[in-house]
Amino acid sequence: MLGFWSNVLLASGYLFGMVALMVPLSKQFIRGGFLAYLGTVILAIVMGAAVRFWDLVPFIMFFGLHPLINCLQVKFNINRWLALAVKTVWFDFTLWVAYILIFGGILGGDSADNAFYEFLNTYIYWIIFVGGTIIFFPYDYLIFKTQTAVDMLVYRIRK
Repeated sequence: MLGFWSNVLLASGYLFGMVALMVPLSKQFIRGGFLAYLGTVILAIVMGAAVRFWDLVPFIMFFGLHPLINCLQVKFNINRWLALAVKTVWFDFTLWVAYILIFGGILGGDSADNAFYEFLNTYIYWIIFVGGTIIFFPYDYLIFKTQTAVDMLVYRIRK
């Protein structure tokens, strides 16, 4: 909801939502984590995201499900490199869909006469896939570390 009330806080809203979705996963409540994800999406749509649905699409496609997928990866002992490759492609695909939905497939709108926008629109797919891949590696690592911190915090609260 933070991101819909203020455009500046969209990424922070994604992050807070992801951390909140990690709480049921800290006790291996996978079904509870998925239901929390569905509840988060439904509440966001009801509370105003229906007007700007394209802002919610990256959370629906990737950011809301990413902690759940990481939990499943650990639970079923899936090869980390195989999982990283699949998640990277999934992340890049989400960035591409967000680009299409948010910018309509062209940055700068109809006035894309500017050389900067012309360069971006020419190389956007390289920027999305190469840049997204480079960004995703530390991002995935940090999300695993965040899940570990949430696990420890929930364990201490329970104690």
